[in-house]
Order: sequence, then C-alpha cells, then structure tokens
Amino acid sequence: MQRVNQILRRLPVWVVYVSGVLPAPWLFYQGLTGGLGVDPIEALEHQYGELALQLLIAVLAISPLRRFFGLNLLKFRRALGVLTFTYVALHLLVWLVLDVQVPSQIWADIVKRPYVTVGMAAFVLMLPLAVTSNNFSVRKLGPRWRSLQRLVFPAAILGGLHYVMLAKGFQVEPLVYLFVIIGLLMLRVPFPSLLTRLRQADSA
Repeated sequence: MQRVNQILRRLPVWVVYVSGVLPAPWLFYQGLTGGLGVDPIEALEHQYGELALQLLIAVLAISPLRRFFGLNLLKFRRALGVLTFTYVALHLLVWLVLDVQVPSQIWADIVKRPYVTVGMAAFVLMLPLAVTSNNFSVRKLGPRWRSLQRLVFPAAILGGLHYVMLAKGFQVEPLVYLFVIIGLLMLRVPFPSLLTRLRQADSA
C-alpha cells in the first residue's frame, strides 16, 4: 500500500479532472447520434445522474479507505467532489432544458413529485459545497469550512433516495447505491463510539 500511495502522490490532480469529465461530452454525442436508444433524453438524464452517484460514492469512500486500508486518496477528494457536482448539474440541466422545457411545469414538478423534491433538496445542499471548493474559501471560512463540508452526508442520502424513488417498480440497482452510501457513512462513525451507542440503546 505504501508503494501505491507513492504512485498516487506523483499523479497530477488534473488527470482526475480530465478523465472524469470526458464521459460528459461523449454521452451527449451518443444521445445526438442515436447511441442511447429510443429515448435519448431519459437515457442521458439517467447516465449523468448515475455517474454523479458513483463519483459521490468515491468521495465518501476516501476516508474509510484511508482508515481501514491505508490508501491515501485525499489529494483527489476536491476534484472528485467538483466532478460530482458537475454531473449533478448536467443531470438537472437535461431535466430542465431537454425534458420538462416548460418553465411553469418545473415548479409544479418540484412541489408535486416527491422524487423531484428529494432530488432538488440534494442539489441545494450541494450548492454551497461546490461554491466553497476552492483555496480562498478554505482560508476565509477556517474551521467552519469543515463543518460546511458535512452537508455532503445528507446530500448523499437524499441523492440515493432520489434514485430509489425514481425507479419504476422494484429495482435492485438503486437500492444497492443507497445501501452503499449508508454503509460508507456508518463507517465514518468511530467504532468505540458506535459500540457505546448500541449498548446505551440496549440498556434503555
């Protein structure tokens, strides 16, 4: 693992940005040329949303990987976070511009459709994270910056829940995403602290 970490230290962060953003134009091109099936708009919306969840899971996995396996990916966390928001924004733009199209219908969908409400709530929580993903904000906010970054936890749960609610009928894949997100969040709880809480719950 030490050797792997040495290799990762030499890897420039821009490589993560470039490799992470490449699927976006490729998928859009696929949609334009018929490569995404009979409903390219829905497929493109789904692909961008799923990539956002995958990147979000990668962000959440960084701390557990370091804690349990010694794999240090901290230098890439900001890049992965920015890429996550990029795909969330693309997912939202496809829905707004290509799917709904009617401005008056947008607010109606947010209010009336629970899965849209949950998805928009996740997006709103991620906005301050994206805005403050820069060195200036880190210096300006100081210790408050770390507290602000914890918004990613409820945003991740809402994002996973949005996918489950969006699925038509019973589908395993959205549930797997949600359980992985919850599992990664639970791994962030210090083990002694978790045991103490479980014992307190049993004795109550």
